[in-house]
Amino acid sequence: MRLLLLFFCGCLLAACNRQTAAVASVPSPTPVAKAQPTPAPFRPGLGPTANDTSLLWRIEMPGVAQPSYLFGTIHLIPEKDYFLPGRVVKAINDSEAVFFEIDPRDMQNPAKIMGLLTRINMRGDTSLEDLLEPEAYATVENYFTESGLPFFIFKRMKPLFLSAMVGQDLEAMQGGEGMTAGGMKSYEMELTELAEAGGKSIGGLETMEFQLGLFDSIPYRAQATMLYEAVVADQGSETGDLPSEMERLVAIYRRQAVAELASTITEESAGVARFEELLLTKRNANWVPIIQQNMGALNAGAGFYAVGAGHLGGDRGVIALLRSAGLTVEPVY
Repeated sequence: MRLLLLFFCGCLLAACNRQTAAVASVPSPTPVAKAQPTPAPFRPGLGPTANDTSLLWRIEMPGVAQPSYLFGTIHLIPEKDYFLPGRVVKAINDSEAVFFEIDPRDMQNPAKIMGLLTRINMRGDTSLEDLLEPEAYATVENYFTESGLPFFIFKRMKPLFLSAMVGQDLEAMQGGEGMTAGGMKSYEMELTELAEAGGKSIGGLETMEFQLGLFDSIPYRAQATMLYEAVVADQGSETGDLPSEMERLVAIYRRQAVAELASTITEESAGVARFEELLLTKRNANWVPIIQQNMGALNAGAGFYAVGAGHLGGDRGVIALLRSAGLTVEPVY
C-alpha cells in the first residue's frame, strides 16, 4: 500500500510546498464539461507490456488531426535521480495545453489553501492515539519525534496524508524548505515551470477537493494501520539490509518500466484492493473521457497530460482504457 500512497498523497504534498507564484498568469485551458464523465470502457489485454519502457506516450484519436501526449510522473523524487528526456520537453513545446491531476494554480489560491489546511485533520476530536494500539502508536510517535518534529502537531492529521511524509526529509520541512528541498524534486513543479515559460494553458483532470474527499472515503483506523506499516517499513530500510520502498519505486521509474510499476503496486496492495480501486482505477476511468473531450476541443493543438506513472500500466490503467475507447496510444522513444 505504501507505493500506492506515494503516488496519491505525493501530488498534494508536492503541490502544497510549491514556492513559485507565476502559475496564476498562465491562460486557462479550453474548458472541460462540468458533468460527471462517463467511465471509460474496459477490455483486458490492452495495457503496456514489459517491452514498453517509456514514460511518454502519443495519443491519437479518430477525427482529430493533432496527437496529444501522456507522461508518467513520480510526484517526489531524489534530486540525484531526477531526469527529463528531451522528447518530453519537445512534447510540451508542441502542445497548447498541459494538464496535471490537479490544476497547480489551485495551490496559489489562498482560499483553497485554507480549505486544504482545514481538511487535513480528522473529524471531531479523533486522534491517532485513538486508532492504534499503544505500542504501534509509540512507534509512530518516536519516528516523527526522532526526525526533529514535535509530534503533537500531527496527532489529529488524517493518517493517509501523514503517510506520505514517511521517508521524506522531515528536518528540511521543519526548516521551512518544503518537500521539494532537502534533495527532493517534484516533476509537477518542473513541468509547470516549462509550461509557464512556453505560455501554455494549464489545467487539472480533477479538483483538489475531489482528491481530499478520497481521504475521507477510507476509514481512519485503516489509514492509521497503513501509516504504522509505512513507518515500520521505512525503519527496516534504514538498517541497509533492504532498499526502501522509495528506492524500489525510483529504480523502476528510472527504467521507465510502466508495466512493472503497475504490477508492483497491484501486488503490494493485494491486501487492500478496495483502496487501490478507489485511489487508482476509478480515477483512471474518470480521466479517459475528459482526455477524449479535450482532444476534440483542442483539435487545432495538442494536449499534454502528466499523471503519476502508476496510473499508466495494467489492464485498468489509463493507456489500456484509452485503447479500449478506440484511441491509438503508442510509446515515444
